[in-house]
Amino acid sequence: MALSVTKSSSPALVAPWKPTPGGDLPLTSTDKSRLFLYYTSFHVFERPIHRPADTIRRALSEALVHYYPIAGRVSAGDDVRISCTGDGVAFVAATASCTLQDVRCLDAPLAVPLDELVPRYGEARRTSDPLMAMQVTEFSCGGYVVGVTTNHVVADASGLAQFLQAVGERASGLPSPSSAVPVRHDASLPDIPQLFTALPRSPASFKHVDFAYTDRTIPWSYIDRVKAEFRERAGGLQSCTVFEVVTAAIWQCRARAIGAAPDAPSPLVFSANVRKLVGAKDGYYGNCVTSQMVTATSGAVADLVRLIKDAKERLPGTLAGTAKLALEEEVVDALCGYNALFVSSWAHIGLDGVDFGGGKPARVVPNMERTVAPMCWPCLPCSRKKDDGSNVVACCVTKEHVEEFDAQLDRLR
Repeated sequence: MALSVTKSSSPALVAPWKPTPGGDLPLTSTDKSRLFLYYTSFHVFERPIHRPADTIRRALSEALVHYYPIAGRVSAGDDVRISCTGDGVAFVAATASCTLQDVRCLDAPLAVPLDELVPRYGEARRTSDPLMAMQVTEFSCGGYVVGVTTNHVVADASGLAQFLQAVGERASGLPSPSSAVPVRHDASLPDIPQLFTALPRSPASFKHVDFAYTDRTIPWSYIDRVKAEFRERAGGLQSCTVFEVVTAAIWQCRARAIGAAPDAPSPLVFSANVRKLVGAKDGYYGNCVTSQMVTATSGAVADLVRLIKDAKERLPGTLAGTAKLALEEEVVDALCGYNALFVSSWAHIGLDGVDFGGGKPARVVPNMERTVAPMCWPCLPCSRKKDDGSNVVACCVTKEHVEEFDAQLDRLR
């Protein structure tokens, strides 16, 4: 069934409902490395609430009183900062002509054009743009989808989850924040090493690539088999995680699908939330992530689980290091090219805990407005088919390779 979405108007600004502090907030090197990278989070809710768009718009205005930097703008100048202007977040109310089930919003993959369900920034990247844009789309069944596009400079996915939970608390009539006091600037944070600083230019300057959208479930039968094999090879002394197995599987399937040369570097880069490791304050919602890299040739993929596990174990040492990361030229070239795979896990960060009054989401789906590098989000929360396996969304192969990529994934049994 075709989806017809009617938007009430152009995006309107929702500002904090009462005056908030002004001034500029300094940004960390982690924040700056993600300036003008936009990511999107779609939250699908089955159970109705009263007038979803109006309820969430009001709650958003109330939550922004506590999270007022999100209502600000990027400052111009040599030293990029967040100006706490209180201008607001872009907001769109919309209605859909069909039910969630009609467009398979509760299944994988979604049979719905995601661009219809969220405001986009487009090619322009201006300091005057809102740091966040939100759309609430009401479906004829009473369910609704909340789509949020965020300038990565203001918050990582963990920070977004914290903010949306606060909006949900206000929508439900609860005090906000109900737990930790929101913190956007934490002067005690150490400088977190960033892989992006080793690249010749910022990823935000990379050109958009039309990667195919893939939404799949990796079966538990495959995951359990690999975990058992790993434990046996380790003499029963070590186990591996679902993230490690699923990420290795995607990496392996992708390398085979694109026909990467056996001796070509195929870097895997995965993001890690390091709030606990660096002692971030409770309630900190700025960027607090680093990236770990695993490099192997595309022909040496049998031990990828071990390589990923070893990289995770090296994380504390990476954070303790003070030397600037140095990479070989061919690895840098690979990171900027098609052979690399960038992975971000949204599991266990709170996005599945967002509740606007009718219950938690049935699905959480990630997306990027501009796909500048091969991306994958394994182990997504709220998978509709969680009894069948672990949900993965990827934008990591071009259309010419998507058929073979799907064929490789079909072999995971």
